[in-house]
Amino acid sequence: MAIWDWVLEAYAQPGVPEACLTLQDAYGQNTSFLLWAVHAEARDTALLARAAQAARAWEATALGPLRAVRRALKPSLPPFDDGAREALREEVKGLELASERFLMETLDRLAEGRGGAHALEALEAASRAWGTPAPADALAALAAALT
Repeated sequence: MAIWDWVLEAYAQPGVPEACLTLQDAYGQNTSFLLWAVHAEARDTALLARAAQAARAWEATALGPLRAVRRALKPSLPPFDDGAREALREEVKGLELASERFLMETLDRLAEGRGGAHALEALEAASRAWGTPAPADALAALAAALT
Protein backbone atom coordinates (compact mmCIF):
# COMPACT_ATOMS: atom_id res chain seq x y z
CA MET A 1 0.00 0.00 0.00
CA ALA A 2 1.29 3.48 -0.85
CA ILE A 3 2.52 5.35 2.20
CA TRP A 4 -0.01 8.19 1.99
CA ASP A 5 -2.93 5.76 1.74
CA TRP A 6 -1.53 3.87 4.71
CA VAL A 7 -1.12 7.09 6.72
CA LEU A 8 -4.70 8.18 6.02
CA GLU A 9 -5.98 4.79 7.19
CA ALA A 10 -3.71 4.82 10.22
CA TYR A 11 -4.67 8.36 11.21
CA ALA A 12 -8.34 7.39 11.11
CA GLN A 13 -7.75 4.80 13.87
CA PRO A 14 -8.92 5.78 17.36
CA GLY A 15 -6.10 7.23 19.43
CA VAL A 16 -3.67 7.82 16.57
CA PRO A 17 -4.26 11.58 16.14
CA GLU A 18 -4.02 12.17 19.88
CA ALA A 19 -0.86 10.07 20.24
CA CYS A 20 0.73 11.86 17.29
CA LEU A 21 -0.09 15.32 18.67
CA THR A 22 1.31 14.38 22.07
CA LEU A 23 4.54 13.16 20.50
CA GLN A 24 4.76 16.29 18.37
CA ASP A 25 3.76 18.97 20.86
CA ALA A 26 4.95 17.56 24.16
CA TYR A 27 8.12 15.77 23.01
CA GLY A 28 9.25 17.57 19.85
CA GLN A 29 8.94 14.53 17.59
CA ASN A 30 8.18 14.72 13.88
CA THR A 31 5.13 12.53 13.48
CA SER A 32 5.53 12.27 9.70
CA PHE A 33 8.96 10.76 10.32
CA LEU A 34 7.61 8.42 13.02
CA LEU A 35 4.72 7.21 10.87
CA TRP A 36 7.06 6.67 7.92
CA ALA A 37 9.32 4.57 10.18
CA VAL A 38 6.39 2.36 11.17
CA HIS A 39 5.29 1.96 7.55
CA ALA A 40 8.87 1.15 6.48
CA GLU A 41 9.34 -1.15 9.48
CA ALA A 42 12.61 0.76 9.86
CA ARG A 43 15.27 -0.24 12.33
CA ASP A 44 18.50 0.31 10.36
CA THR A 45 20.33 3.14 12.16
CA ALA A 46 22.04 4.44 9.00
CA LEU A 47 18.73 4.64 7.12
CA LEU A 48 17.05 6.30 10.09
CA ALA A 49 19.87 8.83 10.40
CA ARG A 50 19.58 9.79 6.70
CA ALA A 51 15.81 9.99 6.95
CA ALA A 52 15.94 12.05 10.16
CA GLN A 53 18.36 14.48 8.53
CA ALA A 54 16.02 14.91 5.56
CA ALA A 55 12.98 15.25 7.84
CA ARG A 56 14.73 17.88 9.98
CA ALA A 57 15.55 19.92 6.88
CA TRP A 58 11.95 19.69 5.62
CA GLU A 59 10.60 20.49 9.09
CA ALA A 60 12.68 23.68 9.17
CA THR A 61 11.90 24.64 5.58
CA ALA A 62 8.20 23.82 5.21
CA LEU A 63 6.39 21.87 7.92
CA GLY A 64 7.31 24.01 10.90
CA PRO A 65 6.57 27.36 9.26
CA LEU A 66 3.27 26.13 7.79
CA ARG A 67 2.20 24.68 11.15
CA ALA A 68 3.09 27.95 12.88
CA VAL A 69 1.02 29.97 10.42
CA ARG A 70 -1.94 27.59 10.68
CA ARG A 71 -1.88 27.78 14.47
CA ALA A 72 -1.45 31.56 14.45
CA LEU A 73 -4.54 31.88 12.28
CA LYS A 74 -6.73 29.88 14.68
CA PRO A 75 -7.90 32.61 17.09
CA SER A 76 -10.03 35.56 16.09
CA LEU A 77 -7.94 38.59 15.15
CA PRO A 78 -10.01 41.79 15.00
CA PRO A 79 -10.49 43.69 12.77
CA PHE A 80 -9.94 40.78 10.33
CA ASP A 81 -13.05 38.94 9.18
CA ASP A 82 -13.35 35.58 10.94
CA GLY A 83 -14.73 33.79 7.89
CA ALA A 84 -11.94 34.98 5.62
CA ARG A 85 -9.32 34.22 8.29
CA GLU A 86 -10.68 30.70 8.76
CA ALA A 87 -10.76 30.13 4.97
CA LEU A 88 -7.11 31.18 4.76
CA ARG A 89 -6.30 28.89 7.69
CA GLU A 90 -7.89 25.96 5.82
CA GLU A 91 -5.75 26.73 2.76
CA VAL A 92 -2.64 26.74 4.92
CA LYS A 93 -3.77 23.46 6.50
CA GLY A 94 -4.03 21.95 3.01
CA LEU A 95 -0.48 23.09 2.26
CA GLU A 96 0.71 21.62 5.55
CA LEU A 97 -0.85 18.26 4.68
CA ALA A 98 0.68 18.40 1.19
CA SER A 99 4.04 19.12 2.82
CA GLU A 100 3.65 16.10 5.14
CA ARG A 101 2.75 13.90 2.20
CA PHE A 102 5.77 15.15 0.23
CA LEU A 103 8.05 14.36 3.17
CA MET A 104 6.65 10.86 3.67
CA GLU A 105 6.84 10.00 -0.02
CA THR A 106 10.42 11.29 -0.12
CA LEU A 107 11.37 9.22 2.92
CA ASP A 108 9.60 6.20 1.46
CA ARG A 109 11.92 6.35 -1.56
CA LEU A 110 14.91 6.16 0.80
CA ALA A 111 13.79 2.82 2.19
CA GLU A 112 14.31 -0.19 -0.02
CA GLY A 113 11.65 -2.63 1.06
CA ARG A 114 10.65 -3.18 4.64
CA GLY A 115 13.05 -3.48 7.54
CA GLY A 116 11.05 -6.01 9.54
CA ALA A 117 10.65 -3.94 12.71
CA HIS A 118 7.39 -4.10 14.63
CA ALA A 119 5.61 -0.77 15.19
CA LEU A 120 7.00 -0.09 18.66
CA GLU A 121 10.52 -1.10 17.67
CA ALA A 122 10.37 1.21 14.63
CA LEU A 123 8.99 4.08 16.72
CA GLU A 124 11.69 3.67 19.36
CA ALA A 125 14.45 3.57 16.74
CA ALA A 126 13.03 6.56 14.87
CA SER A 127 12.57 8.58 18.06
CA ARG A 128 16.22 7.96 18.97
CA ALA A 129 17.31 8.97 15.48
CA TRP A 130 15.28 12.18 15.74
CA GLY A 131 17.21 13.31 18.81
CA THR A 132 16.01 13.21 22.39
CA PRO A 133 13.80 10.12 22.46
CA ALA A 134 10.19 10.47 23.48
CA PRO A 135 9.09 8.62 26.62
CA ALA A 136 8.44 4.93 26.14
CA ASP A 137 4.80 5.24 27.18
CA ALA A 138 4.08 7.93 24.57
CA LEU A 139 5.62 5.77 21.84
CA ALA A 140 3.78 2.70 23.12
CA ALA A 141 0.49 4.61 22.98
CA LEU A 142 1.01 5.34 19.29
CA ALA A 143 2.14 1.77 18.57
CA ALA A 144 -0.93 0.38 20.31
CA ALA A 145 -3.26 2.72 18.41
CA LEU A 146 -1.67 1.69 15.10
CA THR A 147 -2.18 -2.04 15.66
